[in-house]
Amino acid sequence: MSFTVFEQAPARLNRSELAVPGSSPRFLEKAAQGDADVVFLDLEDAVAPDEKEKARQNIIQALNDLDWSGKTVSMRINGLDTHYMYRDLVEVLEGAPDKLDLIMIPKVGTAADVYTVDCIVSQIETATKAKKRIGLEMIIETALGMANIHEIAAASKRNESLHFGVADYAASTKAATVGIGGPNPNYGVLTDPAEDGSRDYHWGDMWHYAIARMVVAARAHGLRPLDGPFGNIKDPDGYTAQARRAMVLGCEGKWAIHPSQVELANAIFTPTEKDIAQARAILDAMEQANKEGRGAVTLDGKLIDIASIKQAQVLVNKAEQIAGK
Repeated sequence: MSFTVFEQAPARLNRSELAVPGSSPRFLEKAAQGDADVVFLDLEDAVAPDEKEKARQNIIQALNDLDWSGKTVSMRINGLDTHYMYRDLVEVLEGAPDKLDLIMIPKVGTAADVYTVDCIVSQIETATKAKKRIGLEMIIETALGMANIHEIAAASKRNESLHFGVADYAASTKAATVGIGGPNPNYGVLTDPAEDGSRDYHWGDMWHYAIARMVVAARAHGLRPLDGPFGNIKDPDGYTAQARRAMVLGCEGKWAIHPSQVELANAIFTPTEKDIAQARAILDAMEQANKEGRGAVTLDGKLIDIASIKQAQVLVNKAEQIAGK
């Protein structure tokens, strides 16, 4: 282990993160009653310019009047390049003090963007005598943000998670796609000809590098990495495939842009009983090995050691976290 160790973000359950437009009181009420681990109340993309002020008031009322117990509640503010952002923070944090857990910052490009929000939030917390310290979620959805991702991850002690915003990232990098997440038939490889001259075409994951880079930056700085939206809400199989590959790469969870995707995310990012049993068996085997003065042991024909303990403990901790909910 390096001598440099970053403090871990709060261990919030973050399998699913549901996007809810602040312009719809009905959707806000349904979200409070739903099963998402995290709900972000949106003031940005899902709200038209002439609805911003009303959406803020809707969110204030929802935070004060609805029962959000059992959930982490976030709010996505407007971008720092707009004149809406500071009013989002001032009005909502002063109108519903100690009700939000997180602030989601869209299109973060530099560490200074995070510093700016941190500064404003800190001043409001002091002025309102807030007891709850608000955390920050950063969406990496521009080429600039991806280029500065490590500096962004380390920009504030409030930081809790990094999210991959695939649609705006595609626009920023001028990627030749119009979908929101998912594969692209033009991103693939052609195999060499077989003996009969036939060739196979294998689709690839055009977002693999971006997500893997985000996961590394998040984990290196003690943050939670989250995969972003999958636009086709009528394709649960496609959503499931994208969520599973994000899970394998190390993501903590995935966005749900429709309530139907919440159940999928919760199931995918919940360890199976088989996985949990295997993890507990590893911990038991290593405990016995330590008593016998051994640093490694075989279990079911496979070598397990100190690294195996760390992997197993991650699964056990997640299972206990879910059981606690």
